Amino acid sequence: MPTEGLLCWNCGKPTGITGGVTRSDACPECLADLRCCHGCRHYDPTRRFQCRENVDHNFVNKEKNNFCEFYQPRNVVKRPGGITTQTDTKDNRKKKFDGLFDD
Repeated sequence: MPTEGLLCWNCGKPTGITGGVTRSDACPECLADLRCCHGCRHYDPTRRFQCRENVDHNFVNKEKNNFCEFYQPRNVVKRPGGITTQTDTKDNRKKKFDGLFDD
């Protein structure tokens, strides 16, 4: 059964948030800040400042709230064992598309 609303980037539990994420929002289970780099869909540890966007400022603590103008909530899905995974990456979409044509 799918869960409605935003899941926490840290623990994968439902946060009860269905709209935008504010700087004061935190996960009710693990108390992780939600509007942070780790909770953003643009977070990428392999990029400059760990961001896919062309940011000019490095937010040192990626787990704390910040004022980044590029922030967008990251889509995560809870897997067995409590693992959360980003589901909206370009590579994942391409693999799913290519899988449609496998024999």
